[in-house]
Amino acid sequence: MKVAVYANVRTAHEAWLDLQKGFNVALRPGSVMGFCLVSLGVFVLFGLLVLFRGVLFSPDAAVAEELYEALAGYGLGGSSIALFGRVGGGIYTKAADVGADLSGKNEFGIDEDDPRNPACIADNVGDNVGDVAGMGADLFGSFAEATCAAFVIAGSSYKVADGIAGNYPATLFPLLLSSVGIVVGLATMMVVGCIYKVNDVSKIEGALKGVLNISTVLQTPAVVALAYYVLPARFALDETFDNVTPEKCIASVLLGLWSGLVIGYATEYYTSHTYRPVREISETQRVSAATGIIYGLALGYLSCIVPTICIGITVAVAHTVAGMYGIALGALGMLGTLTMGLAIDVYGPISDNAGGIAEMSKLGAEVRRKTDALDAAGNTTAAIGKGFAIGSAALVSLALFGAFTVRAKIVSVDILDPWTFTGLLYGAMMPYAFSAMTMKSVGTAANDMVEECMRQLKLIFEGSAKPDYERCIAISTDASLREMIAPGALVIVSPLLGGVLFGKNCTAGMLSGALVSGVQLAVSMSNSGGAWDNAKKYIESGGLGPDHAKGSNAHKAAVIGDTVGDPLKDTSGPSLNIVVKLSAIMSLVFGSVIADYSSPTGGPFWLK
Repeated sequence: MKVAVYANVRTAHEAWLDLQKGFNVALRPGSVMGFCLVSLGVFVLFGLLVLFRGVLFSPDAAVAEELYEALAGYGLGGSSIALFGRVGGGIYTKAADVGADLSGKNEFGIDEDDPRNPACIADNVGDNVGDVAGMGADLFGSFAEATCAAFVIAGSSYKVADGIAGNYPATLFPLLLSSVGIVVGLATMMVVGCIYKVNDVSKIEGALKGVLNISTVLQTPAVVALAYYVLPARFALDETFDNVTPEKCIASVLLGLWSGLVIGYATEYYTSHTYRPVREISETQRVSAATGIIYGLALGYLSCIVPTICIGITVAVAHTVAGMYGIALGALGMLGTLTMGLAIDVYGPISDNAGGIAEMSKLGAEVRRKTDALDAAGNTTAAIGKGFAIGSAALVSLALFGAFTVRAKIVSVDILDPWTFTGLLYGAMMPYAFSAMTMKSVGTAANDMVEECMRQLKLIFEGSAKPDYERCIAISTDASLREMIAPGALVIVSPLLGGVLFGKNCTAGMLSGALVSGVQLAVSMSNSGGAWDNAKKYIESGGLGPDHAKGSNAHKAAVIGDTVGDPLKDTSGPSLNIVVKLSAIMSLVFGSVIADYSSPTGGPFWLK
């Protein structure tokens, strides 16, 4: 957040001088965050591994299971903070954003970044809270949990001959994957700086996509070389997967890596105004806001197809060749370009804030045109980042589910078991209940914000008062702290309560249901919101002609669509990643407790 705050004013200044410099200043601070987060995660996990191995446990492979299960607590800590960052940050930023849009644009005809708008400062602060800190915590949690899941599954192999737990360097393979990603990220930044010259607004999106393309291409041979160097020619994970080879691990990692890129491009197609779907929404908004919202919802549902197919193929192949360990490696493969993924994610809020600063500083229409172009590309890359986050969350959650079954000693999950099916239904409902809570929270806070802004704006336009920015900041802060309690409690308590009262089979069903419904809901929400946002920007840039530009009825309809989509794409949708991951890691950490409160058949203890 500190780097982003320093960078946004510099981006506005450099965009005033030169578009290329503005682009560079917006992109590089994001890479700082990416490198710091991944480096810190690798360093702390390796430090804990060495500490536990040397102090708490003997170096004998027979105690590997306890060692790696203890490390799962690290993933729980990362995911818990991510919940508050995502949910709290999302409520904060969207309350301010919706309030600034509705009170300013639709009522008084001023921009959300106009200094006369009392919510403009809260809106800009919220971009950093939700999209920088929240996204960073989310992806950091995914990285920590995927690594912990791989460790737990590998640690359970000490019972079989040639188990990977007996080969200490080989067990570090998940951590080394992320370490290689740091080096690849550094190389990518140097290559991008040499190849891409952003001397026109039309080249911004291409340069940002180039970051993802180059990092994915460079990561591929690095993964192959690392696997052959670190992994033994043959090792076992359990009695079923007793002939795992480096080639099988490479296939799992590369499937995750390239699936992430495909998901990113599919997300871009559905959320960028360069392509037909978003332009169709803009066309319908000439008629009314309702038709635009209908088209946006349909777009979100349709956009689930490609990510679901990619995740399904990755899971099927990875599990076939290497079991649950392969799925964990697939998740780490999708997160292999995390340093660059975070770079283009943080680029979005930095360029958005730069546009606000240019507006408040009255730098002129030309500077605002450049910052708007940077911001529009940032909206698309933010949507791509959300696609990555959702896809990796699905794989991470499934890997954690596998680790939970190992720890709770669940041999197979039978959907015909009544307690499993009961948990499945409850788990499928949980993302909807969570989304309802967070969306209502944004609506309540935004209502308070609009009322406050309307009260102030009347006095401001009369000339009898100045904007009270602190009051709007206080409204967002109070709402974010107050409204995150209920959704957080739902996610944290549900798997534990279900497991203790109704047995480990119920928890297994609950995790499965939350994963299946949560991923679809997260993809559709994020892409619908992103499409409405870029449809508004397409109209503002004159895409529908001068008769339907800023201030027209089409623009007002687009603003309504954007404000409906704001809590979907920046609060509820991204927060569902945390729902599926946090419920799974909670179950893993407390897996032995849940197993103790289960009957021999996996049902409730009170039916023994």
